[in-house]
Amino acid sequence: MKDRVIIITGAASGIGEATALQLADEGAKLVLSDINEEAGKSVLEAVKTKGAEAYYYTCDVSDKAQVEALVDFAVEQFGSLYGLFNNAGIGAMTSFLDLQPADYEKMIAINQNSVFYGLHYAGKKMKELGVKSGVIVNTASIYGFIGAEGSAHYNAAKAAVVSLTKSAAQALTPYGIRVVGVAPGFTKTAILDNVPADMLKALEGAHMRNKLLTSEEIANVVAFLFSEASVAINGSTVLADDGYLAFK
Repeated sequence: MKDRVIIITGAASGIGEATALQLADEGAKLVLSDINEEAGKSVLEAVKTKGAEAYYYTCDVSDKAQVEALVDFAVEQFGSLYGLFNNAGIGAMTSFLDLQPADYEKMIAINQNSVFYGLHYAGKKMKELGVKSGVIVNTASIYGFIGAEGSAHYNAAKAAVVSLTKSAAQALTPYGIRVVGVAPGFTKTAILDNVPADMLKALEGAHMRNKLLTSEEIANVVAFLFSEASVAINGSTVLADDGYLAFK
């Protein structure tokens, strides 16, 4: 990872923060992005204490113009672009019949459209720069593979991420750019903050180790996907779910 330029969206907390710290340890040059500027800049300082060269850029990933500007910013700062971690997202639970169109559209805008914008603008920029070895990693979810009560909009967005990963890989591979996905199981992040304790207990039991995953465990998988050790993985979404889907 040394000196490779990587953009991370949703970098202010959770999996994005853990990945930023992991990639900093591995010598990457980073552009951290989030809609939460205060928290994002705090992660930036933590990354810099590890000796990494890094910048922060506030971005609402549901706005295509802002995503394009983020990619341009990264190239302006470093002159190159090796990778993008399309990670920003939200979670919410609402029964299907109570789900309002506005809530559905918000979920799609942040969790699905943003992934396309990242793929599109980063892919175009990497092609323009003549990148011969690049990687885009998309955060999908186990819920991109199964249905779940109360999560129709989240399921739809994450299933689209799995499909976009395949299509983008096919389109970008001729330019030396791999596209892969990571589908975490239930992970200790802010998305689970409002989940009732009894439900959290049930979720823990659905994993092989009877506990939730950590952001650091997912970050280790993401770092691997960015590395040359994972060149055989392209167009696929890797399950990092501690066996959650193995018997479903």
